[in-house]
Amino acid sequence: MSNLVGVPHSAGLASSSFTIKKPWLAMLGNKFWVYAPDGTLVAFVKIPIFKWKTEMTIYADESMTQALMHLQAQKVVSLNPVFDVLDVQANSRLGSLRKLGLKSMVRDKWELVDPAGTTVGDMEETGNSFLRRMIPLLLGKWQIRLGGRPVARIEQVFTFFAKEFTLDLSESQGAIDPRFAIACAVFALLAESARESSS
Repeated sequence: MSNLVGVPHSAGLASSSFTIKKPWLAMLGNKFWVYAPDGTLVAFVKIPIFKWKTEMTIYADESMTQALMHLQAQKVVSLNPVFDVLDVQANSRLGSLRKLGLKSMVRDKWELVDPAGTTVGDMEETGNSFLRRMIPLLLGKWQIRLGGRPVARIEQVFTFFAKEFTLDLSESQGAIDPRFAIACAVFALLAESARESSS
């Protein structure tokens, strides 16, 4: 079905679900913490505020000593920007995400591309996305599909002191690398944060 699979470097990254949190106090740049079901921190990302070309590194710890993935835009400016997801330790590309600019105006839409450059799936915002753009308090949902089959779901959870999201991979049956799915979730949440900042 796809080549968006690999070998995670830790047991925590082999989980079928994750919780992604962004505390309200994390104001100096976007910061996300990714936890396994048992509460173990499996990934941390701090997105630089000022960059000519969008790029970021996802680490295994808050001290940012062990890099897991590097996410990098292929071009500085593009209507449909493509972001490569690079496995830092294996020095290889897990795949890429292509944002569909015009289609994302009302509903976030991304194409998923395998290392060979073939489009193998998509990630799309679900639910009443148009209403959410007028009422940001409504919770967001996204679905990741490969070959037309749902393999992951991202859902926002209401909390008072943080933005919290769940990443559910229970439908994937090993079709997608959890690290690539986490990268997808980070881009969905960045789009969410960008809308909130502009409102």
